[in-house]
Amino acid sequence: GIGRRKRAIAAVRLRRGKGNIDINGRKLGEYFTTELQRETILSPLVKLQLENNYDIIIRAKGGGIQGQMIAARLGIARALVKEDEERRAVLKGEGFLTRDPRKRERKKYGLAGARKRFQFS
Repeated sequence: GIGRRKRAIAAVRLRRGKGNIDINGRKLGEYFTTELQRETILSPLVKLQLENNYDIIIRAKGGGIQGQMIAARLGIARALVKEDEERRAVLKGEGFLTRDPRKRERKKYGLAGARKRFQFS
């Protein structure tokens, strides 16, 4: 499944296996260093009690670590639903299938940033 968040994109492939997770050729613990990040990525699998049933290959690019983490979570959830439609209700209830639509707003001319103005006086 494909997951996106801000400028980050994560392409996720699931394979039956022992629970190995590979992100851009690196292990999960190397790529996502904090416990919270690892928990977030694995949350759809934990919710369905499938932690060690799949080997997961993730290609993440763009954005930052946080965006890639949420994108990967969405990709995993979508891949699980693609395999078995029965899982949709559980994952949707937890919000794992919701794409966060917020994006960075572009800078406008005549302004310092997207909305910030230059000092007046």
